[in-house]
Amino acid sequence: MRPKKTIIQKTMGKYITFDWFIKKLLRNKGNSVVLEGFLSVLFKRQIKIQKILESEGNQEFEEQKYNRVDLLVEDSDGEKFIIEVQNDYEIDFFQRMLFGTSKVVTEYIKEGEVYGSIQKIYSVNIVYFALGQGKGYFYKGTTVFRNMRNKREVLKLSKRQQEVFKRKNVWDIFPEYYLLRVNKFDEEVKEPLQEWISFLKTGDIPKSYTAQGLAEAREVMRVSELDEEERKAYERYIDSIRISRSVAFSYDDLGYTRGIEVGRAEGRAEGRAEGAKQQAVETARKMKLRGYPTDVIADMTGLTPDEISKI
Repeated sequence: MRPKKTIIQKTMGKYITFDWFIKKLLRNKGNSVVLEGFLSVLFKRQIKIQKILESEGNQEFEEQKYNRVDLLVEDSDGEKFIIEVQNDYEIDFFQRMLFGTSKVVTEYIKEGEVYGSIQKIYSVNIVYFALGQGKGYFYKGTTVFRNMRNKREVLKLSKRQQEVFKRKNVWDIFPEYYLLRVNKFDEEVKEPLQEWISFLKTGDIPKSYTAQGLAEAREVMRVSELDEEERKAYERYIDSIRISRSVAFSYDDLGYTRGIEVGRAEGRAEGRAEGAKQQAVETARKMKLRGYPTDVIADMTGLTPDEISKI
C-alpha cells in the first residue's frame, strides 16, 4: 500500500492528530500506552513511561497552544525523551531542538551532582514542513569526535569510563536527535515505523497496520470519543493549522511560487466563509510573530500592508 502523496496532512478525519493527543489527552487520561508504542517502534526496544515532566512548550498561552507541542517523558531506565510536534514553519527549529536538550540537562540535574549523573536524552521531533534540505523523511543525529588528522578514527571512551558511565561510546553520552519529516514520507508501507509515519501523515490507521501502539490509538484517538467541549476545541485547532500548513508549504523544496498559489486558494475559500476577515487577521498575527515578511503575509492572507502593520 502506497500512501497518497498530499501537500497538507488530512486535518479532519476519524482520528485526532497525534499532537493534539499528546497535548490534551496523554496526561489527562493516562493513555501513555500509545506513546510508549510509538517510542518502542522508533527505538526498537520496549519503552515504559515512568513519568511526564513539565516543559516550556506545554504552557497554555494562546500563541503556543495550537501549533507547537513539546513533552518530556522519562522511561524505566531514567532516560529522558523530548517529544516535539511542530506544525508551523520555523526557520530556527534546529536551534529549538538544541535549546530543548540543553534545558533538560540544566533543569533536571540536581545542584551539586557530578556531571556523570546526567542521563541520556533523546530528542524526537515530528515536523510537518520542509526542515532543511534533504530527500529523506527519517534522520538521526549524534555527536562524534573525529581525529582531524585521520578522519577515519573517532574518539572512544576508556574502559574505565565505560564501566563508570555504563556507556559504550562517546555518542552514547550526548543527546541524540531523531527527526521525522512527515510530509516527505511517500513509500510503500512495509515495516512498523512506516505504519506509524503513515498514520502521522494521513491520520488514518488501516486494519492491516499492526505496529505497537496503533491498536490502542484506534480506540483512544477517535474523534467520536471527544466530549462536546473537547470536540469544539479540536475543531478550532484544525481550523488554525490548515492555513498554517499552507504557509509552511510555501517554503518547502517543491517550490515557493506553487506554495503561494495554494495559500491564495485557501485564502479565497476562507473568504467565502463567515468570519474570513478575523481568520486572516489571526493568521497574519501568527505569521508576524514567526518573522514572515509583510509582502508574504499580504499574499497569504489578503490583508493590506497597512492592515498588517496595525496588528
